Amino acid sequence: MSEKRVLLIVGGGIAAYKALELTRLLRKAGIGVRPILTKAGAEFVTPLSLSALAEDRVYSELFSLTDEAEMGHIELSRSADLVVVAPATADLMAKAANGLAGDLAATTLLATDKPVLMAPAMNVRMWEHAATRRNLATLKADGVAFVGPDEGAMACGEFGFGRMAEPAAIFEAILGMLQGGPLKGRHVLVTAGPTAEALDPVRVLTNRSSGKQGFEIAGALARLGARVTLVAGPVGLPTPAGVTRVDIESAREMLAACQQALPADAAVCVAAVADWRPDEAFGIKLKKGKDGPPVLTLVENPDILATLAAHTPTRPKIVVGFAAETNDVEMHAKAKLTRKGCDWIVANDVTQPGVMGGADNTVMIVSKAGVERWDRAGKDEVAMKIAQRIAQDLA
Repeated sequence: MSEKRVLLIVGGGIAAYKALELTRLLRKAGIGVRPILTKAGAEFVTPLSLSALAEDRVYSELFSLTDEAEMGHIELSRSADLVVVAPATADLMAKAANGLAGDLAATTLLATDKPVLMAPAMNVRMWEHAATRRNLATLKADGVAFVGPDEGAMACGEFGFGRMAEPAAIFEAILGMLQGGPLKGRHVLVTAGPTAEALDPVRVLTNRSSGKQGFEIAGALARLGARVTLVAGPVGLPTPAGVTRVDIESAREMLAACQQALPADAAVCVAAVADWRPDEAFGIKLKKGKDGPPVLTLVENPDILATLAAHTPTRPKIVVGFAAETNDVEMHAKAKLTRKGCDWIVANDVTQPGVMGGADNTVMIVSKAGVERWDRAGKDEVAMKIAQRIAQDLA
């Protein structure tokens, strides 16, 4: 890491103060930091504090006689191993998405040939605005990586997604991008959380899956260098660092998102997908009546795991399924392995305290090679072991 260098662009927003802690973490790890401080960013942090922590000078002016005599914006854009934008404001994202070059930060982003990581930070309404969503899609299509934003209270008093990821999470994402890892160049698809099948505009059929294990697996894969697409059901978990997230609700939406994400080197189907859905979603809220409860007719949902595991030209090399069972775990897992046609099943007993929605898990790996039982561990540790096993099998 002592030979790695990050170009840190600090945008204008209250979250700019986190850039100081991020700089400290990077320098502590031996990573060089060269800061670009926008004019708006300088309203929140001073060049002196940023320079002191970075142990380097701060750049801010596009039309600097000293710097631009040597084409400073070109030199800055090529001198680092990674360009990090934190906070990435709505303005900076819009400029980068549309190729604008009116200041040093935007010009540098346009001129760089290095990977770019953005940590968005803005009001929840700005984050949800159609223009920001378009810019986000454009930047992702251009290969820009993202960490966050998180959900929480904001300086403006509102609550929602738009909080910049914490410095530790951004630091972790930076390490993953700089280190490469055994999954560098690989694309892994992960599904997580429950699905929600509409009964009427108010009610849904769903399950108790928290999504925690799937999100941990997505984060672990990203830390090993993989490009990760996480297709997530309705959960309130923050997006793991360096992961591209696609939010869905129903099983049919999840299948469509998975198919759109292909090709992939591996698919890890952690999501608890509803097996059935109502054959009709009523357009108005159902009311109690003298005739008693309505009679529901259920139809079968598409089998996402079996679809991905089918021997087609787009089949991932490794397809992993999950089996959350309440009894005869090994027997059900073996049957599921055969029935679905996947490469291995990660099975667990969800009746154990703290597994469903908790921080720990006890799993067994069922494959054609046999059954491997793992001791109880944190879901983050289980996730990393699974990610390492995938890296080993893809090697």
